[in-house]
Amino acid sequence: GTRKRGKTEQEDRALADELLSDEKERAEHVMLVDLGRNDLGRIAETGSVQVNQYMVVEKYSHVMHLVSNVRAQLAKGKDAFDVLAATFPAGTLTGAPKVRAMQIIDELEPLRRGPYGGAVGYFSFNGNMDLCITIRTMVIKDGKIFVQAGAGIVYDSQPDSEHQETLNKARGMQMAVKLAAGGFVLENGN
Repeated sequence: GTRKRGKTEQEDRALADELLSDEKERAEHVMLVDLGRNDLGRIAETGSVQVNQYMVVEKYSHVMHLVSNVRAQLAKGKDAFDVLAATFPAGTLTGAPKVRAMQIIDELEPLRRGPYGGAVGYFSFNGNMDLCITIRTMVIKDGKIFVQAGAGIVYDSQPDSEHQETLNKARGMQMAVKLAAGGFVLENGN
């Protein structure tokens, strides 16, 4: 679940409260948490998968998100590569059921996503891995800047709301490009 940031502290609180009480956003979030638990369960010690932070609103420069944290103890004989294989692509970008969702994405999307939906990070020699999903990206190709952002679509999604969510997510990158190009940005993001 995502909402834009409010222009005032009061509006920000109201948007966060609305996000937390939105049945569609909550249902979507539950589905994604369950998908994460299932993915981790394939490489975890039996009984170690847990949700230690559930449906908390985290605020960023232009948007706020519902966030949960799913953890597990890695099973003996498994390593960072097993974790990557079990969890990527991330269900938060594919949807569920994951394999069928990826097939539908492949059928419907006319262009490759490039780095969008992948990961940036490292594997270290001591066995650690630290990755970040590339869910908001800018790619410079042939002198053009391509901004990538998206929204989750579920049965009861409203197309206009999902489109606005995508625009809200992209706004920070667009502002960065304007600033880097020597422009200026007003407080309302224009």
